[in-house]
Amino acid sequence: MLQCANISLSLGNQAVLDDISIIINPADRIGLVGPNGAGKSTLLKVIMGLQEVDKGSVSTGKTESLGYLPQDGVEPNFSLNVVDEVESIFQPIFDLEKNVQHIQNKLGDIDPHSASYNDYLDQLGSLQTELEQSGIYSIRSKVEKVLTGLGFNSKDFSRTTSEFSGGWLMRMALAKLLLQDPTYLLLDEPTNHLDIESLQWLEQFLAQYEGAVIVVSHDQYFLDSLTNRTLAIRQGKLQDYAGNYSFYERKWDEERELLINTKRNQEKQIKDTQEFIDRFRYKATKARQVQSRVKQLQKLKHIEVESELDSVSFSFPTPERTGQIVVKLDQVVKRYKDLTVFDGIDLEIEREDKIAIVGPNGAGKSTLIRIMSGLEPIQSGIQILGHKVQHAYFAQHQADELDETEDPLGIMMRAGSGEKESRLRSILGSFLFTGDDVFKKVKVLSGGEKSRLALAKMLLSPANFLIFDEPTNHLDISSKAVLQQALQQYEGTCMIVSHDRSFLDPIVNKVLEIRPGSIRLFLGNVSYYLDKKKEEAELISSAHERNEESTKRDPSGTDNLSKKEKKRQEAERRNALSKRLRPLKKKINQLEAAIEDTENSLSSLEATMAEVDFYEDPIQVKETSIEYEKIKKELTKLMFQWEEYQERYEQIEAEFES
Repeated sequence: MLQCANISLSLGNQAVLDDISIIINPADRIGLVGPNGAGKSTLLKVIMGLQEVDKGSVSTGKTESLGYLPQDGVEPNFSLNVVDEVESIFQPIFDLEKNVQHIQNKLGDIDPHSASYNDYLDQLGSLQTELEQSGIYSIRSKVEKVLTGLGFNSKDFSRTTSEFSGGWLMRMALAKLLLQDPTYLLLDEPTNHLDIESLQWLEQFLAQYEGAVIVVSHDQYFLDSLTNRTLAIRQGKLQDYAGNYSFYERKWDEERELLINTKRNQEKQIKDTQEFIDRFRYKATKARQVQSRVKQLQKLKHIEVESELDSVSFSFPTPERTGQIVVKLDQVVKRYKDLTVFDGIDLEIEREDKIAIVGPNGAGKSTLIRIMSGLEPIQSGIQILGHKVQHAYFAQHQADELDETEDPLGIMMRAGSGEKESRLRSILGSFLFTGDDVFKKVKVLSGGEKSRLALAKMLLSPANFLIFDEPTNHLDISSKAVLQQALQQYEGTCMIVSHDRSFLDPIVNKVLEIRPGSIRLFLGNVSYYLDKKKEEAELISSAHERNEESTKRDPSGTDNLSKKEKKRQEAERRNALSKRLRPLKKKINQLEAAIEDTENSLSSLEATMAEVDFYEDPIQVKETSIEYEKIKKELTKLMFQWEEYQERYEQIEAEFES
């Protein structure tokens, strides 16, 4: 087991870790949580021996090993290709293979009847057994499987590591770590550089991992699906919770409420005691009692309640209403020299659409939103910005455009359109700028702090079309909750590139999937999209299995079954088809009925709006127009769903006929 005993560490006057003791067992699945700056990454470094402590010790079993993935800063060998870089962790095994080959060559030069020949033969047998047990013959397949799971394709394997960005280098580092198979796997924000597909693969891999996993992450969905134990660091202290992040959150809310009530009672007790001291301080008859209460106050340990960001609410300025079509792309082509990213794509973004953009890294997600925001030229096609559309765009590079001579509060006041300073401070606080942090010069801020400031500044914009590229990368869970709530209430249109499902699900009503050379729109949130993709994968898999079974049954293509047997098999197939189609048919009928009712409601409103005196009552015009738009949007949604279910119905029928 891994044991941390009485770990204490202070940086300056701040106690980062205060007498922390924990025991971690080899099969644990642990989420390490706490506010930004609480000491989560520091604790991982302490466990790895990368950070010295003031007091305490870390110990593991003799045969146990540790593996660690930092947030950033990994440096591969830039002269190697991807596979060779990842396989470098197996160098001791490759050295063992060379040793075997060396001895085999030696044996060819030595007299078979000599004593040294037998010595070398014994040594060779021992080394060959060790080599076979090392799994050397399956190394390449394991490496390629993990790299594929993390988003690399077969063409990437032979590319040198110097061709890849920092995010892909982190994936290589993660692949090396997973293949090392340590007893204790320590991961610091492993999801930051992954897309949704590779994130799902990592979840499945870690679910089957035999060792312990200790992970720092701001992705609540990832924590909930993976962990069964949560360690929370707050004000230097460590609390242990026997459940995932959602369990911890519920328990912490209960504990915090109790702590607030206890603090309130303590404050009343202090007030009453101080009043007694002040009242009777100079009365000789009460001197002993006064002195007793003075000592009581001196010994009292004040209860501290950590401030929370949950109470900070933020809402966007009310945006100007746009036309129904916000952006339209028609046969758009985008190329970078010889690389074609999009070849004739069509897309319409409508008012109040809130769209998650997903897909593998490198497919063109960031390129598309840069085209949408007018920052990226297209080679051909038509791009139309809708009536009264004003867009605002956030990406990590926005941080580089901040005035380095200014401080966060000054930047917010210039962008704040008359907002009160107290309000701007609250917004900055929700993005982790507290106290004197608001007066730090931009030039001394870290990259993450600059990104958070750029995001906070953008949120003051009165734009009616917001475009985000990975807005949550440098936010903790509380800060994400503030942004999430604001986007849920936002009355404009937005597009968000992100892999954070727990952040996206309550916000978005559509998902745009981007794959190399194609785009596809899904009506629903990210969970719906993932369910739909899973269904499609199962349908394809089922079709392959039936084809294989058919080939096994009758490989020659001739059917020697009797008429009776043929009829029986045909009846079984039709019965199975009916079972699969029945729920779909029921849903299609329900949608058709709903579509008919909605069309009738729409026709009724159109008749009302066609009346001669309709426009004489401005209030009626406004209310009816809003209702008309609402019903029209509902009809579009129902038609979209009907088309999806009808397509699935026809697909299953086609599979049956084939």
